[in-house]
Amino acid sequence: MVGVASGRAPQAVSGARYLVPGARHRAEQTIDRSRFICTVERVSSAADAQDFLREMNAEFADATHNCWAYLIGAPGSTDRIGMSDAGEPHGTAGRPMLTVLQHSGVGDVAAIVTRYYGGTNLGTGGLVKAYGGAVQLALATMPRVERIDYTELTVAVGYESISAVQQLLPRFESSSLGEEYGERATFRLRVPVANVVAMRAALLDATSGRAEVALGEPNALQEPG
Repeated sequence: MVGVASGRAPQAVSGARYLVPGARHRAEQTIDRSRFICTVERVSSAADAQDFLREMNAEFADATHNCWAYLIGAPGSTDRIGMSDAGEPHGTAGRPMLTVLQHSGVGDVAAIVTRYYGGTNLGTGGLVKAYGGAVQLALATMPRVERIDYTELTVAVGYESISAVQQLLPRFESSSLGEEYGERATFRLRVPVANVVAMRAALLDATSGRAEVALGEPNALQEPG
């Protein structure tokens, strides 16, 4: 744990907050007798996305195509992305699927569109519209939650300041992970990374500068959005 003296501000920290899939979700549409089944899932790494793809390939082993795209990170990210046309003409499936994901306002997301060919060729324009539209259809009804980066703060105060600390928790979306009572009252707090600097300032203000704060390492958790 990194200590922070009561009179010095901690190094600036940032914590992304953005929407991610709340659960695996699926939507289906039929275009010129071809079935397009889009399944979306939350993923946090390329390995997660590949595991998801293997699962869908097994479930839809008899499909004509299982095209895919994924985006790791905040909405619109381009650092960690992937896509595949999976046998469809180049640029007609994976790219339009990824484009939809990047403009969806959702991060950490993978989409797989399963196609059962119905006997009618859609042409390149028709395929682009069908694959992108299948992802849009699934995203339109997909449940979402908010991803929040949290860190742990250890706060030591005099007994006269206990209620002041407790009253600040809801204001900064924080919760207590544990409390110890010795010469001083010590709280282990779970705090959104984005709120750390403001909460520390509030703690010092509420205790006339006598609070001692130690900053832990952040970890990513999710909360309902």
